Amino acid sequence: MIWCDYPDREMMALALADRIAAELAQGLRSAGRASLCVPGGSTPGPVFDLLSGVDLDWANIAVFLGDERWVPESSKRSNTRQLRARLMRGRAAAARLLPMRADTAEPEAALAALAEGIAPHLPITVLLLGMGDDMHTASLFPGADRLAEALAPDAPVLMALRAPGLPEPRITLTAPVLAGALNTHVLITGTAKRAAILRAETLPPAEAPISALLSHATIHWAE
Repeated sequence: MIWCDYPDREMMALALADRIAAELAQGLRSAGRASLCVPGGSTPGPVFDLLSGVDLDWANIAVFLGDERWVPESSKRSNTRQLRARLMRGRAAAARLLPMRADTAEPEAALAALAEGIAPHLPITVLLLGMGDDMHTASLFPGADRLAEALAPDAPVLMALRAPGLPEPRITLTAPVLAGALNTHVLITGTAKRAAILRAETLPPAEAPISALLSHATIHWAE
């Protein structure tokens, strides 16, 4: 695990956007295409704003979420909705946004088709993750009903998980898919999350799912 501390969130967003753009550019030079996997939530928004204006060959970059709430895109809880508003605009509008939800009542009915769309873009060129105070990442939550399966080395690309306190099912990339990323960045802010991620280093993934991904991750932190 590599730490990058910043004096403020603006500097962090600038540095992280530059780093991600450089890694995507390297992937494009090496393979002619690249993939960018990102989290939901508001914290990465400033990074997305900056990336959307970067001069890259976006037409050959696939963008997808690490996880999604099983709600329609019209919902304010939709990660896809936020992603379209902050990243998929400007120059980045030319990128291909891979779906992480379908119009089915339950996610299990759509898992195979959604995974089939993502599989050709693996391994992930650049993975950006967030982390909750409970040390979850993507939708790998402590106490989730199928967490052990999602952490297993033979886990499928995508799984549907449900956890206490979550108002809807989640669909998430599994731990081995996330761990296979070529470049991994974790974006956190505040003293509570700094303490949580340091604690996660000492805990098993069943208790702190983020710990399954820390060995080769760069942590970006600002107060």
